[in-house]
Amino acid sequence: MRSPAPPRAPRVRSTTPNPPSRFETLRRVADPELADPPADPDDLPRDPRTVYLRDPSRSILATNSSPDVGFDASVNPYRGCEHACIYCYARPSHEYLGYSAGLDFETKILVKEDAPALLRKALASPRWRPQVVAMSGVTDPYQPAERRLGITRRCLEVLLEFRNPVAIITKNGSVTRDLDLLRELARFDGVSVSLSVTSLDAGLQRALEPRTSKPARRIAAIRELAQAGIPVGVMVAPVIPGLTDHEVPAILEAAIGAGAGHAGTVVLRLPHGVKELFADWLERHVPERRDKVLNRLRALHDGRLYDPRPGHRQRGAGPYARQLQAMFELACRRAGLPAERPRLSVAHFRRPADAQLGLFD
Repeated sequence: MRSPAPPRAPRVRSTTPNPPSRFETLRRVADPELADPPADPDDLPRDPRTVYLRDPSRSILATNSSPDVGFDASVNPYRGCEHACIYCYARPSHEYLGYSAGLDFETKILVKEDAPALLRKALASPRWRPQVVAMSGVTDPYQPAERRLGITRRCLEVLLEFRNPVAIITKNGSVTRDLDLLRELARFDGVSVSLSVTSLDAGLQRALEPRTSKPARRIAAIRELAQAGIPVGVMVAPVIPGLTDHEVPAILEAAIGAGAGHAGTVVLRLPHGVKELFADWLERHVPERRDKVLNRLRALHDGRLYDPRPGHRQRGAGPYARQLQAMFELACRRAGLPAERPRLSVAHFRRPADAQLGLFD
């Protein structure tokens, strides 16, 4: 598979370290006598070029039974994510491939070219129980590669063909490029879209999530989707204690003012090596807030930076966790946001064979 030209993007990524995978038994240690001389402090860090690799997966639908996740099935067209969000909980998943959760995660993107065909095969199977499919649940389906490869769009075409409902979550305003398909799915109560917004501060956003859409672009996407009749909402996520928590009411106000009809929130999750990557980012970008952020995270997780227990990992516990949830709920009530999310329907599901038989009715 030839690698497309990398998309235009800022030179500096959110991650500088590229630590070894936690599954590697060997470690490379540099010989100080052979090391390169110190770099000129005035030089900008080099931006590694993105490499796209073919993913040989033979199935596309992933399932889970987590009580923290609002869906059972999901489609992930890409592994790794060039959005490069420093806090991304999916980073450790790259270690299963022999890569690093650091720079490798955002520069070595595995592309599931066969995803649309695999999805069509799965939905056509008599074993498939019609249900909401999430896109994508792990990495963003509208990361930069999608503009060239269109794999997410072709998966949406399959879902529309079967009229199988889909719930999309993204940090990229380019979701509006598929407005034609989303509008058709909406006719069958078959789609909802959530734009994830971490901060309205464009400078902070660029440092945290360097290759995502700017906050104003995401709010504009909410407005465009709402005006087109697409059920759309906002995910205030992740809330970073001591850094972005004060923005929760403003994010909700901006999104609801643009037409968001539902909202959700989760607090920052730092599984495995993401703890060290995020702590390094704090030291480089906001050193004066580093201790405050880490101490507030510990307050949420019984003295630890992360607690993976179901029911706890996305909210935390204790007085500060209750304060965050109360602030979110109050902001939603003040904005008049409905308490219920849109209910997607499987009543219109059909297989292509069913459609062909309908011609003889």
